[in-house]
Amino acid sequence: MSDKIDKVPSGATPIADQIPPMAIKAIPVRHFGRWISALVVIAVLAGLTYAFSQGNVRWATVPDKLFDPSILTGLRNTIYISVASMALGLVLGVLFAVMRLSKNPVTSTVAWLYIWFFRGTPVYVQLLIWFNLALIFPIFNIGFYRDEMTDVMTPFLAALLGLGLNEGAYMAEIVRAGIQSVDEGQTEASHALGMSQAKTMRRVVLPQAMRVIIPPSGNEFINMLKTSSLVVAVQYQDLLRSAQDIAATSFAVMEMLIVASIWYLALTSVFSVGQYYLERRYARGSLRSLPPTPLQRLRANLNMFRRSEVAK
Repeated sequence: MSDKIDKVPSGATPIADQIPPMAIKAIPVRHFGRWISALVVIAVLAGLTYAFSQGNVRWATVPDKLFDPSILTGLRNTIYISVASMALGLVLGVLFAVMRLSKNPVTSTVAWLYIWFFRGTPVYVQLLIWFNLALIFPIFNIGFYRDEMTDVMTPFLAALLGLGLNEGAYMAEIVRAGIQSVDEGQTEASHALGMSQAKTMRRVVLPQAMRVIIPPSGNEFINMLKTSSLVVAVQYQDLLRSAQDIAATSFAVMEMLIVASIWYLALTSVFSVGQYYLERRYARGSLRSLPPTPLQRLRANLNMFRRSEVAK
């Protein structure tokens, strides 16, 4: 007895296709932990806001002193010493990174000792050493120039050497990591084309290493803006020292510290935006398409909103 198989006549629609699909009812997953953590964070922020509102702070003093001429002078000096120290640190970083990678044992050892010393001692101690150098060297004498050390080692020079030499040790490790991230085949190909070691480093290796060097260098500069507040130890008139001088005469200690904090936040925010776009520039060679910037995302959302309003 043979089995009978029901066949759908040609041209007919199967029964399964004639039945309309049932609507799927999606039930979102409830994340109770998110709500609890959000409530805890809001409660902590509310508590901190209430605590500061009950403190003995003369809040009217903050906007009055925010643009004080002395504060603006200190702000300018803070930017000046930060940029100068970072420039010195960047030059020293590239120099000692190349020396560290050199096959010459003398140069590589000297570079290692420099990095070891300046990374191993606090920057505050280094600032004090430079500022008090006249205690052991009263006269600055290099043969063709002779002067009192107190006249040579000004507060600006002490701050520049203390911050710049310390930053150079950190930048040396950052640059070294960037150089080592470039494939060795690039160097071999450059040498095969007849390029010298110095030209290969300048024209081939360093441009490719910038993609790795830029992000931590930007973080180092932002950190430099905050670390520059330590130059009060060498009597340099920076933002914090200006705020302290006003606080000493007006007795508004907390208010002036708040003013200084506002300006430090403004500086780091502005330079963070610059770091973001600088990273995008050097990431063009490694990404096929760059992610949209916050402004581009905002424009896209506004255009989408306008199109939806027109459609209505």
